[in-house]
Amino acid sequence: MSGTPLKLIVGLGNPGPEHMLTRHNAGFWFVDALAQQLGGHFRSHTRFHGDISRVHLGGQEITLLKPTTYMNRSGLAIRAFCDYMKLPPAEVLVAHDELDLPVGEVRFKLGGGHGGHNGLRDTITHIGADFWRLRIGIGHPGDRSQVIDYVLRRAPADEEEKIIASIGDALDALRVFIEQGAERAMNGLHGSRKASG
Repeated sequence: MSGTPLKLIVGLGNPGPEHMLTRHNAGFWFVDALAQQLGGHFRSHTRFHGDISRVHLGGQEITLLKPTTYMNRSGLAIRAFCDYMKLPPAEVLVAHDELDLPVGEVRFKLGGGHGGHNGLRDTITHIGADFWRLRIGIGHPGDRSQVIDYVLRRAPADEEEKIIASIGDALDALRVFIEQGAERAMNGLHGSRKASG
């Protein structure tokens, strides 16, 4: 079974120390963990409106990108890189926090809407909707009026531990995704948390 090619993995988040540990920065956490695992280091690139790290995984060279534009302008950075490298959206994976998944769950998804996520909304505006997403579950506060406050706060310690554990699951699944294909990675991830309850 052949793998699924990825050339760019984007973590969505807001720059600055005051945002670093908030739920909304789960995408940053993922690419930071991936860079650390693969020995990559982020450097600022003004051309791409973000921090870039180049790593190798499954025989592929992959660029990791953390936009420094703030969440609602994330698409600007992603488009700048895609235009420069002539990348189709299907070779882009965007990691982001997901209100519609329980804390501790992660899912791959190709295409779709933005679900009210400003980072996804801006990305779709700039490159269309046909990119891969890594949805990192952060749970929902239960009321739409509380969403902004919820995502811009740090999760309680037990929830934060579950999110970090789910990022570990996602790192394992990403290797499967690249080496054996998206379908196998999706099947593995979607069954991984059922047994652990």
